[in-house]
Amino acid sequence: MRLVVVSAGLSVPSSTRLLGDRLATAVASRTEADVEVIELRDLAVEIAHNFTNGFAGKALAAAQDAVAGADGLIVVTPVFSASYSGLFKSFFDVLDKEALAGKPVLIAATGGTARHSLVLEHALRPLFAYLRAVVVPTGVYAASEDWGEEGLAGRIERAARELAGLMTGLSAATADTSAGLGARTPGGVEADASRGLQVVVPFAEQLARLGASGR
Repeated sequence: MRLVVVSAGLSVPSSTRLLGDRLATAVASRTEADVEVIELRDLAVEIAHNFTNGFAGKALAAAQDAVAGADGLIVVTPVFSASYSGLFKSFFDVLDKEALAGKPVLIAATGGTARHSLVLEHALRPLFAYLRAVVVPTGVYAASEDWGEEGLAGRIERAARELAGLMTGLSAATADTSAGLGARTPGGVEADASRGLQVVVPFAEQLARLGASGR
């Protein structure tokens, strides 16, 4: 599986990148995922050019392909003016409109004060819901005073567990569907009688199947 981290941090070193790395490490400890990090500050010029000429440069195109091909995403932005940064939003504006459909996404942000923590629910979650991603229940916000605190570590672990579960469930469901499995049981679980297994079907896939069946 492939896990992609999109970091919109601007400084070096960056607390935004640090949070992304800690989340990726926690997720990778629960899945056999290869981790790729996309630093948006390195793509700023190409993103701007994409808006004006409609073409993605080589580095931006590679980043777009990585996001589209990922099995799961971790997206992290610094808080600017009580919302995500312009660079962060611009990157997702130049993605293909179908790139995130049904894709598991963990949202995270950093800021100087805990007063901005609601940016996760008021800005990031609506953005990725609009892009039809499957956003994990736990978002992670890290204020300056949070670093080194147990509360941050606990949120990281909980969010990582949720993303890893979605990624693993999606991978298993895809493999079993291609193998012709799929005896339905309640609660989004499919039974594989030949191996005595039960496979969790992600909520997004359940919705897709219901739509395909016309129910």
